[in-house]
Amino acid sequence: MKKGWKMLMAGGLSILLLAAAGCGGGGGGGAKTQDGSAYTKEKPLTIKFSHVTTADSPKGKAADKFAELMAEKTDGRVKVEVYPSSQLYGDKDELEALQAGNVQLIAPSATKLVGFNPAFQIVDMPFLFKNHDSVIKFWDGDLGKKLMSSLEDKNLQGLAMWENGFKVFTSNKPIGTPEEFNGQKFRTQAGKVLEAQFKALGAGAATIPFGETYTALQQGTVDGQENTWNNIDTQKYEEVQKNLLVSNHGRIDYIVLTNKKWYSELPEDIRKAFDESMTEATKYERELAVQLDKGSEDKLRGSGKMKVIDLGDADREKFVNVMESVYSEFAETVGKDIIDGARQL
Repeated sequence: MKKGWKMLMAGGLSILLLAAAGCGGGGGGGAKTQDGSAYTKEKPLTIKFSHVTTADSPKGKAADKFAELMAEKTDGRVKVEVYPSSQLYGDKDELEALQAGNVQLIAPSATKLVGFNPAFQIVDMPFLFKNHDSVIKFWDGDLGKKLMSSLEDKNLQGLAMWENGFKVFTSNKPIGTPEEFNGQKFRTQAGKVLEAQFKALGAGAATIPFGETYTALQQGTVDGQENTWNNIDTQKYEEVQKNLLVSNHGRIDYIVLTNKKWYSELPEDIRKAFDESMTEATKYERELAVQLDKGSEDKLRGSGKMKVIDLGDADREKFVNVMESVYSEFAETVGKDIIDGARQL
């Protein structure tokens, strides 16, 4: 009787272990097999892509494009479910969800990764990137790849930079020279680099939520703010701001991330389709972001509601010189090699 009971228990344990192995887990997201043929149109591999912007934003449209490409390249054996507008997770919890394998793709702002690696503050370093080409060269080159790979010990795999654009300054007071910033107060996102930037200009910085910025400008809580052309346009800041300086002094960009363990365990043919789809979706997103920002720039320039001040090379150099204290302060935190590398592009 005891022998029969032991055999029954052993058999039951084996079934449980097999079932557990089939269910995945361990933050991997469930893609355990190396045989892509295990997935079919009827029973596809499901990938969840969560992001916080709207579906019609460049990020949202690129996520949908990625989903389309994956379905095409795998003949429907992979289904990408896109969840925009924080439907699944918001800024605060999407990184933990990715690490745990509850989603497989997210695209947070680069500054959201500072807690993992302070070097991601590179996007906030003022007047660092000379033009758009230098930004692309940075992220697609060795320095960008170095930052992406720095997250691997956190079970995060950096895949690509999806852009929003360069920031410009707006204010109700003159802002054509560094001296004119003195004594003004600007709304900004949270961040020590941004605080140091305004301090170097003799200005104050106030961390105010994005959705409350229009009211803060309208009521005079702050004199100005910094943002992309498209954000200024869609938020209608021209109604409450008199001047815009085309400074292109900082960036707002996103880093597309996946769960490293899950990614490494993808079947070879599916991972190939994944990589190809990400490359194509990245190209699409970047072109769309540039197009959208340029459209907003043309609209705002044509509206005549704000005085638009274009910053020439000599005037830009004045701002760069003022920011030397910021470069020195954050050389160790961000990495002198990264800062110097970006400045030389």
